[in-house]
Amino acid sequence: MSDFTAVDHFIENHLEDSLAELTRLCAQPSVAAQNWGLQETAQLVSEMLRKRGFRVEIMPTDGAPVVFAERAGKRKDKTLLFYDHYDVQPPEPLELWESPPFEPTLRDGKLYARGVSDNKGNLTARLLALDALLAKEDKLPCHVKFVIEGEEEIGSVHLPAFIEENRELLAADACIWEFGDVDFEEAPIQYVGLRGICYVELSVETAESDVHSGLGGSIFPNAAWRLVWALNTLKDQEERIRIPGFFDPIVPYTRRDEELLAALPDPAEEYKTRYGVKAFLKGLSGGLDLRLAEVFEPTCTICGLTSGYQGQGSKTVLPAKASAKVDFRLLPNQTPRQVIEQLRAHLDAEGFSDVEIAFLGGGPAARTDPDDPFIQLVVATAAEVYGLPMKIVPMVGGSGPNYPFVHVLGQPVATAGCGYPGSHAHAPNENIRLDLYVKHAKHVVRILKAFSEE
Repeated sequence: MSDFTAVDHFIENHLEDSLAELTRLCAQPSVAAQNWGLQETAQLVSEMLRKRGFRVEIMPTDGAPVVFAERAGKRKDKTLLFYDHYDVQPPEPLELWESPPFEPTLRDGKLYARGVSDNKGNLTARLLALDALLAKEDKLPCHVKFVIEGEEEIGSVHLPAFIEENRELLAADACIWEFGDVDFEEAPIQYVGLRGICYVELSVETAESDVHSGLGGSIFPNAAWRLVWALNTLKDQEERIRIPGFFDPIVPYTRRDEELLAALPDPAEEYKTRYGVKAFLKGLSGGLDLRLAEVFEPTCTICGLTSGYQGQGSKTVLPAKASAKVDFRLLPNQTPRQVIEQLRAHLDAEGFSDVEIAFLGGGPAARTDPDDPFIQLVVATAAEVYGLPMKIVPMVGGSGPNYPFVHVLGQPVATAGCGYPGSHAHAPNENIRLDLYVKHAKHVVRILKAFSEE
């Protein structure tokens, strides 16, 4: 076992320098949904990597550029790839932030800013780990690559094509994913699978302009009602998705999946406390049934509805247009293309051929074998840092572009990061805990050393 005393001290003693770098990165807006600050942030990220001796390319796509970086190490035959993203979610609603989202603020051992948890904090913690290793030796333990995109928060629209076109450049033996966290018991979690996602916007237009509701209410079609009726066909009151063929391709979960989920703590009461929900769908109460439903059932979620007047007070208007944003979380073997085709056929069959479908992004689900040697390496190296064994979760409810890493590049993908249940990623007051930031950096050091010693 390697002695990590010197590198751990380096991480602890250089925390303020690393946080200053993170603060600068979070102060630079990079909202993919609004095309805000992406070029500037890509340039900033590339500068951070260059100053650490990486060869860096800012590579164009049809959207935001991808930052690629690599640096040789002592083991030329071992390559570890880090996947990160520099884009963040929109900061709205601004009035719910206790401090401005792009003015990073430190209070009570936490740093608050948009993107600080998802995913800028993980990136700079990883760079701190590399700094600690380079301070001890002039070379990294193995060849290290970074691929850092700017569209993860809008579905990584152009990343799959980029990976297809750059297989050789991105070749590696394994990949560390952009996120990771501890659970409500402070145990680190290893997520070995991500559900897929198909994100669409449904829209309908029934007139050229809004109409006085007294004039048109009883004789003109109402776009809002039209859309509501269309949405009502997607699910029944028992939460069953009604789109024909939707469930057919799904690969069922395994006994190993059940075994891993059964070993996790029951999240029911913690969920109720954290989110203020009084009950779960379909009569679920907790335990393994809740865990299985949480990640091994596909979803159809209305994420937002827009139509007519929504300002203060009243306005008697009959809406001419209505739209809804809907996401489908997918299980292995389901694809966004298949879901869109099924959705189109379903709406047509239900009499809603006038409802348009716009694909806003997505990708298939992908998983890594929980018993893969690299997964086990990441799990084993966490225990010393966190003081608790890392728990393996076979599938997480969220989504990300891991499919091309697993199925195109052929890499096992492991998660590690500085998140925790109160990080508020995607929400106001997003934050990281500094103690977990330090632990993530220390974990990355151990991953790199163990990986290079295999």
